[in-house]
This record gives sequence, structure tokens and C-alpha cells, in this order.
Amino acid sequence: MKIIAVNGSPRKGGNTDLLLDEVLGIIKKNQIETETIFLRDHQLQPCDACGYCREHPGKCHIKDDFPLIFEKSLAAEGIILATPVYFGSATPSIKAFIDRVGYVARHMESSFERKIGAAVVVARRAGHNFTLAQLYFFFAALGIIITPSPHYWTIAFGNQKGQVTSDEEGMITMQKLAENIVWLTKKLHS
Repeated sequence: MKIIAVNGSPRKGGNTDLLLDEVLGIIKKNQIETETIFLRDHQLQPCDACGYCREHPGKCHIKDDFPLIFEKSLAAEGIILATPVYFGSATPSIKAFIDRVGYVARHMESSFERKIGAAVVVARRAGHNFTLAQLYFFFAALGIIITPSPHYWTIAFGNQKGQVTSDEEGMITMQKLAENIVWLTKKLHS
């Protein structure tokens, strides 16, 4: 069993990284393999809506790191999408991931159906609900089972590096999210 986290933050060591560390630490303690894909370390261009993936299932004509990212996503039992809020929505790199993976997967029968999906959003002040909805819509469109936190929406607040750790409710929410991911992963794969 493996859960991948796709980190859309361009800021190394920032609040998104800290929240994912919290979530993934709990998942790892429960003997579930994890891997983080830092989109900041990859070239991932936006979708150009050419339709190539319709004619060539599982493929995209754009020459970048997409094949590696797509294969890891396809092989995992679960995907956590994490992003800070940029001007009221997800970062361009997470949006490129959603669009590229989403379009290619939709032309492959049941490729992502019944995987586990979770979202982690960091905001300074606003835009978090819309951003969370963006990530949830990706999961819903592909038939991915959305894993919530029983504590609250899976968001936390912070601006400067490290501030998110002062959001006590946000940190508890991430811990509860991780516990739900562990529970659901074990239920689905027992």
C-alpha cells in the first residue's frame, strides 16, 4: 500500500511542507508507504487541450516530467494533493497536475476509480474554501474516494514559514485526516 503526496508549493520548507510532514508522519507510523512528489522539483507544463490523450490513452504529447508523475499517481492506492492558496486558488503547478492527470486518466477506463484522495490547503487569510473545492472536484471527476477529516475542513492558516504550526485547530485537523486515511486504506486493502 502506498500513498503519494503531490506538493504544489514552490516554497521549500514552507507551511505546505510542514502540514504534509504531519499527515505523512502518522501514515508512515501505521506501516503504509508514502512518497512526496514536490512539483517544484519537476517540469510540468499546463495542459494545452490538444486532444492527444483521447487518441493515445495514457499518453500526453508534451515533453516534460509528466510520465513519471502520472505513473506514480496511477500506481498509488491514494493521492494527497497539497497546495497553498495563490490569489484565491491552487498554485499553477497543482492546477497543471489536476488538468494533465485528469484529462489523461479520463481516457483510460477506471484508472483512478476507488483510489483514496485527500486535500491539504494552506491559506494566509482567504481562498481556502474555493481551493479545497478545486482539489475535491478533481477527485470526484475521477471517482476517487474523498477522505475528510472528522475535525474540520482540511485547511490550516499561516503566511510566513512555520506559522501554520501555531494554528492548533489546523494541526489537529491534519492529524485526524491522517488517521482517516490510515483507516480507509486498511479497510479497502484488507
